[in-house]
Amino acid sequence: MAKRILLFLAVNILVMITITIVTSVLGVNHYMTERGINYKSLLAFCFIWGFGGAFISLAISRWIAKFSMNITVIDPTNASAREKDLYNRVANLSRKAGLPTTPEVGIFESSDLNAFATGPSKKRSLVAVSSGLLEHMDQHEVDGVLAHEISHIANGDMVTMTLVQGVVNAFVMFFARIIAFATTQFVKEDIRPIVNIIVIIVLEILLSILGSLVICWFSRKREFKADSGGAQLAGKSNMIAALSALQRAYEIPLQEQEKAPSSIAAFQISNRSSFIELFSTHPPLAQRIEALKQNNQIL
Repeated sequence: MAKRILLFLAVNILVMITITIVTSVLGVNHYMTERGINYKSLLAFCFIWGFGGAFISLAISRWIAKFSMNITVIDPTNASAREKDLYNRVANLSRKAGLPTTPEVGIFESSDLNAFATGPSKKRSLVAVSSGLLEHMDQHEVDGVLAHEISHIANGDMVTMTLVQGVVNAFVMFFARIIAFATTQFVKEDIRPIVNIIVIIVLEILLSILGSLVICWFSRKREFKADSGGAQLAGKSNMIAALSALQRAYEIPLQEQEKAPSSIAAFQISNRSSFIELFSTHPPLAQRIEALKQNNQIL
């Protein structure tokens, strides 16, 4: 945990220093003038900060994942039978998906059934799976999981979500500063700086929450698309089997859901509508399974 916190702080300091230098060189950090806001400079300032942080994080996402999660990257020339089999599965699915190269393949120690894909491009990507997933899923279910992650890479979802995040970040900063400036015109001049800072902080928090609704909605759409792509790569039955295995592993009876820890809550399957579902990056597993079953274009 301490390592992850230190890494988080180091990355954010790196991002802040880099973007501060860029905005200073371009001269857009001085968007306030005697006449008020220079909207062109403010827009440039916000877009550099909004997109800069998102894309720097994306650029180093593989390294962050490996370091923070202690991922062991598989060397196909010097691997165990289980590792070699996993690597070959990813390689075969990558060829079917038309990827230019096989992503790096890694395993991390965790009892959870988990897997993810990350990386800045199709040529520089990583697919990692947990040891728990390999131990508790059969080969057909593993193929479904891997196909889903390969589909994310083939669809360019990491870059797409970074663009969405960048746009949201930029507009949150932009509108927070405009509203804060307008608000300070109604207070005494000697307290305007502190009021401006407070209003910006409060508005960025509130607008970020609203922006996260857009990001989460878009993410849920990409998950459905990755499921469909995974079904085309590994077969509908394997994709449904993988999602069903996750459903069995993490489904919690309704009477016990209130007691579920946060690490499990994201996997809860509930038939009740809930406002909190709007903030989920993944649709309920039951919905994903049903969507695959209803898609007759996938065999």
